[in-house]
Amino acid sequence: MRFAYVWLPDAAAPELRYVVNRSPCEPPETWRCAPRDGKAPSLTPLAPLLSWYEREIADLSGIVFEGHPQPVPLLLLPGAQVDASLQQVAPRPPAPEAPRGDPLPYHLPSVAGPDFGDVQRLPFGPIRADVVESAQFVFLYTGEAILHYHPQLFFKHRGMERRFEGKPPALGVILAERVSGVGSLAHALAYCQAIEAAAGCAIPPRAAMARVILAELERLYNHLHFLGQLCHTTTLKVGEAEGKYLEERVKQINARLTGNRFLRNVLAPGGLRTDLQLNGLAPALAAIRAEFAGYARMLESSTPHLDRLITTGVLSEQVARDQGATGPVERASGSARDLRRDLPYAGYAGLPIDVAQRTAGDAHARQQVRIAEIEASFTLIGLAIEAMPAGETRTACRVDAGAEGLGWAESPRGALYYAVHADAEGRLARVKIKSPSFSNWRAFPFTVHDSNMMDYAINEASFGSTMAGCDR
Repeated sequence: MRFAYVWLPDAAAPELRYVVNRSPCEPPETWRCAPRDGKAPSLTPLAPLLSWYEREIADLSGIVFEGHPQPVPLLLLPGAQVDASLQQVAPRPPAPEAPRGDPLPYHLPSVAGPDFGDVQRLPFGPIRADVVESAQFVFLYTGEAILHYHPQLFFKHRGMERRFEGKPPALGVILAERVSGVGSLAHALAYCQAIEAAAGCAIPPRAAMARVILAELERLYNHLHFLGQLCHTTTLKVGEAEGKYLEERVKQINARLTGNRFLRNVLAPGGLRTDLQLNGLAPALAAIRAEFAGYARMLESSTPHLDRLITTGVLSEQVARDQGATGPVERASGSARDLRRDLPYAGYAGLPIDVAQRTAGDAHARQQVRIAEIEASFTLIGLAIEAMPAGETRTACRVDAGAEGLGWAESPRGALYYAVHADAEGRLARVKIKSPSFSNWRAFPFTVHDSNMMDYAINEASFGSTMAGCDR
């Protein structure tokens, strides 16, 4: 099971859509289910990763999932209510308000007993520090020991999926690029491939290989930023400076290559907006790769840094799979899933994909996976440059009335999906975004329960999830 969403065809009853992979290397299937009287059986007891999807659907559509183990709002903050005109089935009652003067979620568990001593409750956020994205984390703790942890996200929910509605498919890529700034290229890529699937068009080989180069450049600067930020949490200042310095150099390459540091305004349904001029790209990346090799050796030999990472935030393979973890987080816990290899897109089918994998499931394993992926990205870009064919970079791509399509990409944070539906005029009627951060935030609390306060910031940084990608 990958994700779920609700789709309301014109003049028809709402449909629940479940996107499923029977095996990692088989194309996804879409299962349909029609709610009865606004109700549907919850599948969360069978597939725990569906918990947040069902709660999101309930918040925004009014569908009730019978038998859900946690039937409380996910997106709606205490006292909030969705405009009834926006809900597809039945308006949901407002979320119960928290007691006056108490902003905490109303469904927190009680922690009491002689073994726990004096349990304290700490609501941290939503404004936390400097430019960190908004979220509230509630800790139930005693001393340094965290007994229970509850993340309250979605303070920055922008209704991005609804903003697509009524737009022509060619314009939707502009919105996709702005769902999450550091994932602009991956979002645009998954969206374009969903539109191309709906239109039944194949992009030119040159555009397909260029998309590989762009996607790996995005992976490079994201992983380098991750390493620098992880060093920040362990107070390895030299490592932080070096990681962010290398990140900046990759972003400057992005700007020279595409005109945008975040690789925006390059992709379009059917291929590329403009061709890439690759002169000088290979030597520029070779220089960064040489410096990165020394940086990686330093990170893997710094004892104080490693002491803070090893055994911190352990996520078992079983929990990672059950809760839907994805990307480097999942691969650090023993899984070897990677859409670039399992369901190849763009030009990846013709390239060797070396999937980095570790089994410890801790913060150190997540660092190791990203270091290995940086090396692999340098190699993939070099191979893509060598294999770059001549020819056109864009083909016509028209979406017919009522068409629908599914697109995906292995973003720096994991599996990213877009499902698109067209209306009777070929415009966008529904766009569903399955973001990797939404999946990984679902799994993250399982690494915080029964941990300690001193390691929390390191653990959160080791996941590398974003609020923008999660909240949408």
